[in-house]
Parts: sequence; structure tokens; C-alpha cells
Amino acid sequence: MVQRFKKIFEFLLKRFPTEQHCVDYLEEIIWNDKPVSPYDPNSKIYKLPNNQYKCSKTNKRFNIKIGTIFENTKLPLQIWFYAFYVFDRKKGISSLELAKELGVQQRTAWFVLHRIRETSDCPTFKNMLEGFVEVDETYLGGSNSNRHWDKKVPNSQGRSWKDKVPLLVIVERDGNVIVEVVPNVKKKTLEPIIRANVKEGSNVYTDEWLAYNGLGKWFNHEIVIHRKKQYVSGNASTNSAENFNSCLKRGIYGTYHWIKRKNAQRYANEFAFRYNARNYSDEERFNLMLLSTVGKRLTYQELIS
Repeated sequence: MVQRFKKIFEFLLKRFPTEQHCVDYLEEIIWNDKPVSPYDPNSKIYKLPNNQYKCSKTNKRFNIKIGTIFENTKLPLQIWFYAFYVFDRKKGISSLELAKELGVQQRTAWFVLHRIRETSDCPTFKNMLEGFVEVDETYLGGSNSNRHWDKKVPNSQGRSWKDKVPLLVIVERDGNVIVEVVPNVKKKTLEPIIRANVKEGSNVYTDEWLAYNGLGKWFNHEIVIHRKKQYVSGNASTNSAENFNSCLKRGIYGTYHWIKRKNAQRYANEFAFRYNARNYSDEERFNLMLLSTVGKRLTYQELIS
């Protein structure tokens, strides 16, 4: 059984006092202490010194980091584990703050955080949503009225996505959330995503946006009319989705301040993971993120390209 840890002091000094403790823990989480070759899962494995293993079929050497976000990293696993632990803060942690805590350059901390965000897209939370489901769209990019005069974008009010990043948020009440960055909020864009993630016959609640017209073909669709100050109508409301949107925006604007459009999905996955794992204990979330590192390698060149 994995030992419990509650405080960061206990996490660092008691559970992972050395690099070898980190390696052993990672092997326990990913391999369940039964090494598997990343080159041929059915191959016989030979153990070598210095935490190395050999695949009998391919004759290649490997270790627990191969095939994960830790592959070819120059940072010790102790630093990575600490970054995973503090990443779980409610509104995230900026790369500048993490760099101070780790004693590394800001760009190194920035790269570490983006690699960790890759693990946030967790298969555990990819099941179809059903029952009572709320759908809403939101936008990242700030209000046009708050911008300097020479940075204002004409005709960008309301649901315009000219100067913002639109996201589709689908929330199962008392369940999970799915967030997808979309190119626009047109019907032909949103409808296929909703159908792919919500079980047919579910109760789907939206606002009056025209893109949601037609959902009644597959779901029990009800709407609330926000322009008339209607926020609840019987069981119909989008309050859960809007609460998530609020947490997402406060986290991004308050912690990260500004993000690039091409990285928006990773940030969305980060906040979706926190929401979906809200009932998990600290060590359960930590272990789940470590398990999700498999097959999620992200190189620096891929990130900055």
C-alpha cells in the first residue's frame, strides 16, 4: 500500500528523501513493480544495474522514464515530484513562482508545467456524460472595453471569437467536466462535440444560443433564457457550467495573466483535471497524474514551434 502524505514537509523529507525513492515509487505506480518494455510489452525483461532494464526481443535498454514525460529530462525526479505536488494548488502556480521554489530558470519551470499539463488530459475522466448535463460556451481573452485604445478590436462584443479563445464546457451534474477549445461557436462546430461526449437521451440544459437549437433530436433539451434574466427554470440551468467557467477564468487571469491560443487546451485540461479529481485525496491525485505520464512526452521544440 502506498503511504499517505498530507504535508509538503512529509512529502519531501519522509516519503522521497532520495532519488532512488522516487524511482522506486514511479516503478510501483506505472509498472506495479513488474517492469514492462516500452519497445515490446510481451518481451522478457532482464534487470541491469543503475535502474536499467533490457528488452530480450529488441535488445534495447530502458528505464522507467522512457515513454513518459520524464524521458531525457535533466532534472531529478525529486524536483519533478515536488512540481507535481504544488501543481495541484486550486488556482495553479505560475512558472515564475515555481522557478523560485525549485531554484531553476523560469523557462525551465514553464516547460515543466506544460509537460505536467499534458498529463491532465487523463483517460480516467473520458467517459460519456449522462443524466443531467449542462452545456455552455465561454471565452478567454479579456473584455474589449478594458483594453488600451490602440488594442481594441472592433465588433468583438458578445460571442465574437475574433480576439478571444472560445471553449465549449460540458458538465455532468455531480460528475465530470469536459472542456474543448473550439475554433468558433457555430452550430456545425458545437453539435458534433456535444453528441460525441453526451449519452443520447440525457437531459441537456443550455442557454438560448442558436447553436444549441436542434439538440432535441438526440437529448431532452431545455433552455434558460439569460437575456430575460432567467437562470433557473425547473431543473434547467447552466449554473454548474458557469461556476466552472468562473474558476477557470479566475485561475488563468489571476495566476497566469495571459496565455497563448495554441496552449489554451492544455490550460483547459489543467482546470478540468482539478474539477474532476475534486473528491480525490492528495495522494490519489498525485498517483493519477504520475500514471498519466505514460505516452505523454512533450519536447521543448514541439512546445515552442
